[in-house]
Amino acid sequence: MKKVVCFGEIMLRLAPPGYLRFGQATSFDAVYGGGEANVAVSLANFGMDAAYVTKIPNNPIGQATINELRKYGVNTSEILRGGDRLGIYFLEKGASQRPSVVVYDRKHSAISEVKTGEFDWEAIFKDAAWFHFTGITPALGENVAEVTLEACEAAVKLGLSVSCDLNYRKNLWSTEQAGKTMSKLMEYVDLCIANEEDAEKVFGISAHETDVSGGKLNIEGYKQVAKQLKDRFDFKKVAITLRESISADDNIWSAMYFDGDNYYFSQKYPMHIVDRVGGGDSFGAGLIYGALNGLADDEALEFAVAASCLKHSIIGDANHVSVAEVKALMKGDASGRVQR
Repeated sequence: MKKVVCFGEIMLRLAPPGYLRFGQATSFDAVYGGGEANVAVSLANFGMDAAYVTKIPNNPIGQATINELRKYGVNTSEILRGGDRLGIYFLEKGASQRPSVVVYDRKHSAISEVKTGEFDWEAIFKDAAWFHFTGITPALGENVAEVTLEACEAAVKLGLSVSCDLNYRKNLWSTEQAGKTMSKLMEYVDLCIANEEDAEKVFGISAHETDVSGGKLNIEGYKQVAKQLKDRFDFKKVAITLRESISADDNIWSAMYFDGDNYYFSQKYPMHIVDRVGGGDSFGAGLIYGALNGLADDEALEFAVAASCLKHSIIGDANHVSVAEVKALMKGDASGRVQR
């Protein structure tokens, strides 16, 4: 079985029950999640050998985090223990025309204070075929960006494929900082994953006649975005998720895949959203699964979009669906009828 290594920050997510606002909450539901951790859990649920690398505090909360990952079969053997705290984020789920709100409490988290040389990347990448990270990780600080670069250099040297989800977060860094740092990392990336806004915010590459807030997408514009990304950084492939927002509850979900010659567009899924956090992560996991299991590009795209569509029906950061469930949706079983 081909091994995938994911590197980044996992956090404790605290959310008011249901659709309560922060000011209404008297309790918070707790789950664990983070961009790369979500990918690892998705891949483990697909039956892949998924390893997650991070640094977490050596305390009961850190142990609870490891227990959660292990529950889904994620390899946690290379996680470092140390530092003072686990990062936290608070999520207020949106509804109708009210958007979701995220508040971060992650300064001085264990992973944000790592230094180069702490991780033995050669040992971590032993028998691995793929390395995945997101733009969230280098945004945690210059030191974390240096560790991410260190990991990318080792991955390429050892012959791994490398994927990156740009995942721009305005609360973590400026567009100028993101563009400068991510440009250095992109030379090691084979598969670049982005959404409607990432390419513009990080690299200044935008789709013409597209209004993300209004839910208006221009397919031809996104072809140009993918081509510009590939031309600038020589990616092997570029994937862009396409979200048409009707409201916080209802979206139309699809994606595009570009291999340098051909543009592939998936079918569209109308979704009534239970939890949209982690939708892009589940899409990335689907592409990685497809690539490592010999699916053609158009098949891998359809698998990834179906998997991430299902994620929007699941509470929590990570996607808890099987390959069989994804394939059933791909074949058109979208009725939601009870399975007996």
